[in-house]
Amino acid sequence: MLTHLDSQGRANMVDVTEKAVTEREATAEARVRMLPQTLQMIVDGEHPKGDVFAVARIAGIQAAKKTSDLIPLCHPLMLTSVKVELSAEGQDAVRIVARCKLAGQTGVEMEALTAASVAALTIYDMCKAVDKGMVIEQVRLLEKLGGKSGHYKVEA
Repeated sequence: MLTHLDSQGRANMVDVTEKAVTEREATAEARVRMLPQTLQMIVDGEHPKGDVFAVARIAGIQAAKKTSDLIPLCHPLMLTSVKVELSAEGQDAVRIVARCKLAGQTGVEMEALTAASVAALTIYDMCKAVDKGMVIEQVRLLEKLGGKSGHYKVEA
């Protein structure tokens, strides 16, 4: 059932007034594929714009906090924790993992997905001058805890 549709099929924000406040957490990931020399430049800290991972981490955290401004039917949430981790994966990719937590009436999946996505976009923005062929891929929810629908974890 699509919860963002009313009885006439119109989009609406879900009413969470009656939902219990519970601890909720979500983890999402994204990958940015790039030329090996682009990744090496990032890892070696030789990018002329500065620390790519630090800027992308801050962008992801900021994006999680602004999710309801970007996704029309998301509720504004009081996040209690946002963590964005970036790491080199192999010779040609950066893996981004974003975790969001709160005690609230609705989940934080969209916040985690937004954080991972914007961190990936920030890497692209900072590195596009040297590698326009980068590919942002595999943006997905890895795990969700709390709420009525319970625990979800992607299969390995």
